[in-house]
Amino acid sequence: MPRKSICSFCGFDIPIGRGLMFVRRDGSILHFCCKKCRKSMLEQKKNPRKTRWTKFYGQE
Repeated sequence: MPRKSICSFCGFDIPIGRGLMFVRRDGSILHFCCKKCRKSMLEQKKNPRKTRWTKFYGQE
């Protein structure tokens, strides 16, 4: 049975059959719910704790 995953950037649940799994060269796996999250983390190198629309906003 497939597992429900959580977005590595925003922290929200990803429905089964959706999203993107990104594997880094060191073997670590990142799950993204949408293109917006993937670009924010990998290309723009944003911090999810400073981005208002994430679950992690305001946490230290």
